[in-house]
Formats: sequence, C-alpha cells, structure tokens
Amino acid sequence: MTKRELVDAYVLGGNRIPFARSNGAYLNETNQTMLTAALGGLVDRYSLAGAHLGEVAGGAVVKLARDHSLTREALLDTTIARSTPTVDLQQQCATGGQTVVHIANKIACGQIESGVACGADTTSDPPIGFGPRLRDRLVRINAAKSNLDRAKLAAQLPLSLDFDIPSPAERRTRLTPGAAQAITGKAWGIGRTAQDEIALASHTNLAKAYDDGFLADLVTPFAGLAEDDNMRRGLTMAKLAKLKPCFGGPDGTMTAANSTTLTDGASTVLLGTKEWASSRGLRPLARVVDAQSWAVDYVDGDPKTQGVLMAPAYAVSEMLKRNNLALQDFDYYEIHEAFASQVLSTLAAWNDADFCRTELGRGKPMGEIDRGRLNVTGGSLATGHPFGATGGRITATLAKLLAEKGSGRGLISICAGSGMSVTMILEAA
Repeated sequence: MTKRELVDAYVLGGNRIPFARSNGAYLNETNQTMLTAALGGLVDRYSLAGAHLGEVAGGAVVKLARDHSLTREALLDTTIARSTPTVDLQQQCATGGQTVVHIANKIACGQIESGVACGADTTSDPPIGFGPRLRDRLVRINAAKSNLDRAKLAAQLPLSLDFDIPSPAERRTRLTPGAAQAITGKAWGIGRTAQDEIALASHTNLAKAYDDGFLADLVTPFAGLAEDDNMRRGLTMAKLAKLKPCFGGPDGTMTAANSTTLTDGASTVLLGTKEWASSRGLRPLARVVDAQSWAVDYVDGDPKTQGVLMAPAYAVSEMLKRNNLALQDFDYYEIHEAFASQVLSTLAAWNDADFCRTELGRGKPMGEIDRGRLNVTGGSLATGHPFGATGGRITATLAKLLAEKGSGRGLISICAGSGMSVTMILEAA
C-alpha cells in the first residue's frame, strides 16, 4: 500500500441558532428541529443545497429513544444530498468538540474532502422513562404468550408511578458538576469576586459581539429568537454581588450567574480541504492543527487535581508539549465556561509549580495567560451551554476571530462530565 501524506483540514465556516434558557423559547422544539434549523442555516449560508459531503458528524447528550439516528434524521430534513453519510457521537459537554475532531481527522487522513461537525441539546424535552420496576413489568407483559398471562402480570403493576428522570449528577459520586466544582474551586482558593468578573466579561463581550455584527454570519434566527436569551445587557458587579450561592452551601461562591444554566440549542461547523473550498468558492478561515482528549480519576482522586472538570488542565499540557508551544503562544483562548470557578481552577493549576511538576511532569509552571484574550466574544456563561452544541459554537467563533486577524493561533479547552475533556489548536489559514 502507498503511504499517504496527511492533508490539512480547515474550518470554512459555521452556523448556529440562538441558545435559549431551558423551558423557555424552545419549549416546543426538539433536538431534531433545532439541529435541522442549524444545518439549514449552514446550507443557505454556504450554498450547500444538493451537495454531497464526505460525512456529517453530530450528537446530543440528552436524547430520547427516537433520537437514535438524530444526525441522519436532521440531515434528511435539509437539502444536503441524501448520499451524505452521518454518524452520531457523544462525550458529555465535549460532544461538539469531538465531532469537529472526528471530521478533521477524516479529512486529514484523506478519507473525505469535506464534512460538517454539529450537535444539539435540549433539557426542555428530556427523556423521562419508566423506572426499573415498571419497565420490567411492562416488558414481561409484552412478552407474555396469552391474554390471560398478560392480565395476571398487569395485576402486579406497581400502584405508584415509577419514573426514571435524567439527572446531571455523576453516577459514581452522586455529585452534580456544580457541587463537585464547588469542592475543587475551594481547594484552589477561588474567590467570589474573581468568578463574578469572569461572568461580567462573558456577558459584556457577547453583547458587544452582537452589537458589532460579529455574530451576524454565525447565527440564524430561530423560533422567535435572534440572540441568545441568556445574555444580560447592563450587568454590573453590584448586581452580581446580590445573588445568593447555588453550590457549596450558604458560604459558597458559585451563583446562578457565574455558573452556566440549562440551555437548549444547536450548532454546526463546516470543514474541508483547501481544494474543496476553492472548488466551491469558499475561503478557509482556520486550520485544525491538533487536538487532545484526556480524563481524570474524579471518583477516587484528589478533588483539587482530579476534580471532575479538571481534565483540560492535563489535555492542554500534553497537546502543547507535542506541538512545542508555550501557553502564552496564543492570540485567543476559548475556554468553555461551565463554571467561572472551573475556568479559574484550570488557570490556577497551569500557574502552580507543584501541580505542573507532579501532575504534568513539567519542570516549571506553564504560567499565566493574557486575560484580555480570553473568550473575547463571550463564553458559555453568557450564551448558555447546550451540551452537544458548545463545541461547535466555540470552534466557529475562534475560526472567524483568527480569519479576521489574518494571523495567529487559538486554543480551545472544553471540560466535560465524567472527568473528560477535549482541547484543540486552530491556526489562521
């Protein structure tokens, strides 16, 4: 067999719908309708009607049984050629990032020339199912050989309804991400004011991005929304200071403002080779340089160093070592704001000599970043965080920032539940 050289994969653009707070504007929408809208907007924006693409990779974290082929069903509702294959992926909050990596890797290997990475999530349409007792009885009734046997089994149905309701709590520790991060943040000495500053910057930067028109070619209005409805204009530190803690007990530092809210939404990213882009009159925005996944032992490990959302601290370190880069060698940092406390814990770890030596195998701290380059068009605290859509939002945003600058590189860092993460490096095309 002939050895093939790796091909450069480029982000060519993106599109998403506005993100909406759970049980609000998208209460009557589904993962499929939202993903279809985001894909449809991408098709319109980049003239993809009738186009055969190499693959569309998508996913969602909160899925109903009917969503087993979510990405395929959404594609069939668009004008993308039906000969385009799809695949569904899932890695908690890193789902959208992993779909980007999946498509970029296939392009790099020469298996496809183009593709779309996408994702959606809704907590307004949760998969509420039957609990084990009721489910077991219903399955037995369905498998019974006669009506008499069915009647006998039906008489044994539990009198009380037995529902299985989704929960964000980790199955191993029974802690929600917020409760777990409260422990990690306290261990790192993360204070309330610093967290509120992250939240204020997130909302301020997002509002400016909308006002400046930066998001005009990245967001398609949907279901009556033209902007993310979690965004708060005119927010001040004084207003943030009035909020009560929602994690960490009465003396906690994490509030509803410096923690992400449950959110509905969908996003897409178009990727391709430089040649495929040229053939369709498209301009590459940024090259996908590298990516890294990592996981931590959040079950039995030290909650300070192995907290459930600390995996990006390790992933970024490994990725930078492989690319001979320092933490300061970036023009933009897109760090997913699951919680302001998580962002600050990660930054603290990178600047901690002991952590960098014992956990990352480095001779000195990775150092600090220029905070003026962090989430410059807003982050998840302002936009909200539909689990499967955040990675696409971040990737498309960073690619456009780099294209407008005309040079430089950007770092993506996404933490995920169950102690996982995905990180990426993008470089201006």
